[in-house]
Amino acid sequence: MEIPDEAVVVNSSRLKSVVWNDFDRGKRKQSTLALTSYSYNQAPIKNELVTVASTNTGQGLNVGNINTGSFNFDHRRSQLDLARMIIMHGYPLGMVEDIGFRMFVRNLQPLFDFGTVSGVEADCMEIYKKEKQRVYEELDKLPGKVSLSADRWATNGGTEYLCLIAHYIDDSWELKKKILNFLVVDSSQAEDMLSELIMTSLRNWDIDRKLFSLTIDNHNTYDKIVSRIRDQLCQHRFLMCEGQLFDVRCAASTVKILVQDVLETSREITSKVRETVRYVKGSRATQEKFNEIVQLVGINWQKCLSIDNPFQWNSTYMMLEAALEYKEAFPQLQEHDPDFSMCPSGIDWDRLRAITSILKFFHEVSNIFVGRKHITANSYFAEICDIHLQLIEWCQKSDDFISSLALKLKSKFDEYWKKCSLIMAIAAILDPRFKMKLVEYYYPQIYGDSAPDCIDIVSNCMKALYSGHAIYSPLAAHGQSSASESSGSIVKDRLTGFDRFLNETSLSQNTKSDLDKYLEEPLFPRSVDFNILNWWKVHEPRYPVLSMMARNILGIPISKVAPESLFDTGDRAVDQCWSSMKSDTLQALMCSQDWIRHELEVTDSKSPETPIYALRYDAK
Repeated sequence: MEIPDEAVVVNSSRLKSVVWNDFDRGKRKQSTLALTSYSYNQAPIKNELVTVASTNTGQGLNVGNINTGSFNFDHRRSQLDLARMIIMHGYPLGMVEDIGFRMFVRNLQPLFDFGTVSGVEADCMEIYKKEKQRVYEELDKLPGKVSLSADRWATNGGTEYLCLIAHYIDDSWELKKKILNFLVVDSSQAEDMLSELIMTSLRNWDIDRKLFSLTIDNHNTYDKIVSRIRDQLCQHRFLMCEGQLFDVRCAASTVKILVQDVLETSREITSKVRETVRYVKGSRATQEKFNEIVQLVGINWQKCLSIDNPFQWNSTYMMLEAALEYKEAFPQLQEHDPDFSMCPSGIDWDRLRAITSILKFFHEVSNIFVGRKHITANSYFAEICDIHLQLIEWCQKSDDFISSLALKLKSKFDEYWKKCSLIMAIAAILDPRFKMKLVEYYYPQIYGDSAPDCIDIVSNCMKALYSGHAIYSPLAAHGQSSASESSGSIVKDRLTGFDRFLNETSLSQNTKSDLDKYLEEPLFPRSVDFNILNWWKVHEPRYPVLSMMARNILGIPISKVAPESLFDTGDRAVDQCWSSMKSDTLQALMCSQDWIRHELEVTDSKSPETPIYALRYDAK
């Protein structure tokens, strides 16, 4: 007799103890698979059970046929699952037409209809619109200001994009950033057109009145763009301190500019080293001979010679560093191999050592910029001051090659310092471990006899910024109420003038402000695991105005370069599978990917045991 595929229940007439009932129930429980469905709006859907008929062969669980029972296949939810997966992992939309993928999914769920590429694109746009609304609402409810960063991207086809990212500290004192727009731009566009493009984005997101600063690459080509945006915002009195702290240039991109000058100055020497390494690694026989010489000379360096990647400056640094360790072996190779004629000279090696030490310094500083996942504005002041002091020291070197190079680097660094040193100093003062002391420590080393005047400039700006928060922040709240009163839902507050009067008179009556209390109290002990945002969260009731100021300052992206592109020498590139898409579709995918991945990070940080499929969305 042939046994059917369905599970067979055999009723035995043999008597057995009642304790076997619990054992049987346990077995049935283990052979039940719970499938939990989720909704996009966080509303859980009822759990449904699928019974799995299985046999225990002693080699693990063999899953056989599935009796779906009351389980209902939600086709729409599965379509959005697929679109969300494509967005999250950057897969090409055309994967829905791949035979292998279709075969795999078909065997999992024969009822699933793949649709077309245009259908998947529409699903991605639907997810984008829903996620965008959530981001809009989050920005609308922010207790503080928003800082913006702008970054250039490119495609293989030569199309350029401008990526606008909002940076802020939310009401839970968490540092966040969200991509707002991914806009196609023309490199030939005039400054007024690019500045208007950014202003339009700010208005569409309704954050023009909330903007505190703009971080952009340290190139002179952006000066007019930043100036136009600042002028527009100042006309409406949206910026504090008359926009004095608005223009922020990226610290990491500034280091890249300095490194490019170093590499350009040493291009001839670097080229010799590159050709030397290429020759040694060009044949097995040469490599073996070189290894013999290395052993005879007694070089114990463990790293191998490598040719650099011209698009990653850190690889050039590592190539030069390794070559220096083997420099005693190269002349020996030249004696044994008449074809080897590009060995650097003694003077080349001396200059190369100096160049490598400079690159090493910038390499270490760059790694500090991205050493932590979420780095706040207070973390940069000491590092930038160290760069300043190091450049001063190099300028005083007796070696003309190094001193002339250092003077060139310092002239460019000074432009950055003039724009950004003030905002970094204020951010450092808002670190309770340093306050004014860090400024008082570095400025005499940098400015000498002029240090007291420079310290006064920082102190006065700190006070002016505090006064702006003390006076105008309550008025800003009233201003928002007045804006909504047009709908008739809120009655106009006629005492806004009294609020201004109260703040102004309080500041002039020798009453100690939050700032005075903060600066007079002892420094907080320094520790490795110090969390400045958590400190301000705890001390917010004690410093209500200063904490508002700290929220806005600490959220500024002093450096906007992502860790994965820290050492890139060019613009960031759009992945090839997305680079040929329509600009609107690409913007939707890039923004949605950023938002979804952030949601994943938040979910994972709050509950490490939460699986990836716990992300939910509404399929309706």
